[in-house]
Amino acid sequence: METRLTRDRRELLIGEGRPIAVIGERINPTGRRTLAEQLARGEFTLVQRDAQAQSAAGAALLDVNVGVPGADQPALMARAVRAIGEVTDLPLCLDSADPQVLEAGLQACEGIALVNSVTGEERSLESVLPLVQAHQAAVIALPMDDKGIPATAEERLAVAERILSRAAALGIEPHRVLVDPITMAAGADTSTAQVTLQTIALLRAALGVNIVLGTSNVSHGLPLRPSLNATFVAMAIALGARAPIVNPLDARMMETVRAANLFLGQDPWAMAWIKAFRANRAAAE
Repeated sequence: METRLTRDRRELLIGEGRPIAVIGERINPTGRRTLAEQLARGEFTLVQRDAQAQSAAGAALLDVNVGVPGADQPALMARAVRAIGEVTDLPLCLDSADPQVLEAGLQACEGIALVNSVTGEERSLESVLPLVQAHQAAVIALPMDDKGIPATAEERLAVAERILSRAAALGIEPHRVLVDPITMAAGADTSTAQVTLQTIALLRAALGVNIVLGTSNVSHGLPLRPSLNATFVAMAIALGARAPIVNPLDARMMETVRAANLFLGQDPWAMAWIKAFRANRAAAE
């Protein structure tokens, strides 16, 4: 199963047999005061800088979140999409819990975007899925519902199945629904990472869908976060995750992804691995 995303004339295919598609997470004002302040003023210098840096570091698509409290977020999303388009043609992942913000981004985006996200909650299903179908977009499904986040992999699978069923009823094909198994802080409950990994395996076996992996939550509150994140991503890729949401400027993370591509047969003759090594060495010198 392949998910196709586009921006202008660039195409990205996500799926088994394709290179791991890194979703760059940095265009998000959460915990980034300077970015939040710029967005509140309607400035996009840092947004464009982040877009260029993540593209250069190897991101395959860019997550775009403009969640600044009190701001006109639909207008900000549309302007951010256009500003990013001035510096890179990478496909976009439009990130908001507000359907109006998502719609503004979809209207401004030329190509097939990825919507982040829909849940199994009734209000989310009713408001987000029609937008996805109207714009022929793809969507990330979070397997949680009105009862909250399920505690087991089997329960998360059941919610994912319900989301896919509702999507299919609107004409949204399974290849346009990527499932995020939900990552929680391992420092608060060490069993949660195992549940996430079990969910990936179940989703791949039962549904064959492509898997997006929100990553950074797993190491929240713990030391040596880059090592934990990279190890978690490597384990998730081995089970079938194909699109991790990470910081592409984290050299350890990108080395992990490139190594995974090599070992999965997506880097013939290790040329991408060697090219990245030479580029990093030249930059250090």
